[in-house]
Amino acid sequence: MGVCTSSTAQCRPRQSPIDIQTKRAKYDSSLKPLFIQYNPNTSKRIINVGHSFNVEFDDSSDRSVLSEGPLTSHYRLRQFHFHWGASDRDGSEHVIDGQTYAAELHIVHWNSQRYLSFEEATKHSDGLAVIGVLLKIGEPNPVLQSIIDNLDKVKTKNKESPFEKFNLSDLLPKERTYWTYLGSLTTSPYLECVTWVLLQEAITISSEQLQHFRGLKRSSENEDEEFILENHRPLQPIENRLVKSSCKHKNHKP
Repeated sequence: MGVCTSSTAQCRPRQSPIDIQTKRAKYDSSLKPLFIQYNPNTSKRIINVGHSFNVEFDDSSDRSVLSEGPLTSHYRLRQFHFHWGASDRDGSEHVIDGQTYAAELHIVHWNSQRYLSFEEATKHSDGLAVIGVLLKIGEPNPVLQSIIDNLDKVKTKNKESPFEKFNLSDLLPKERTYWTYLGSLTTSPYLECVTWVLLQEAITISSEQLQHFRGLKRSSENEDEEFILENHRPLQPIENRLVKSSCKHKNHKP
């Protein structure tokens, strides 16, 4: 898929994130349950990328994959990261019926059935599949804490540390119903290559845990100190896109 150089909506009709309006989302009986198979032995490292931190996985084989749901291929797990705000009131990228959340988890996969690499996959409209999970303020999340305990090792941009044997499945909510739509990356260059799968049940994070995210720096070691206080993209026009739901009745759990 070619990359459009214009910023007009006509040229870029499937930008993300969007406001999911649950009453307008269409139930689609053909949507299958998600098949998620994450092997803890594929987690490799945690790295500060300057605008967030990534937990990266070995994607040289199909040991950790996502398939079914709205997808017609299988997708290899590449990495996950978070988006957050300067306060607990907002930070999520997607919004549900106008309601923002404290943060949002993005789990990034690429279409290894059709393409030879992640980089090649980003050039195609069906190249990536991203699971989005909303985070709400609540009880401390023990699975998140195992990640937060490693953030001091990657305080500044480009710092990395081994992060192995992490079971990403434990971070997901028990309920796996979802909304899905065609969209884009939410970081530059905003490539329109993403099938979004936004889970309808949120997970918790405590205010104290979230504060650790804001303690990361977008600056390198030898630069003036600058913290990543927020890193979420503004909402984009939905245009004429259809949001589909895997659940017949509204099952959103704010």
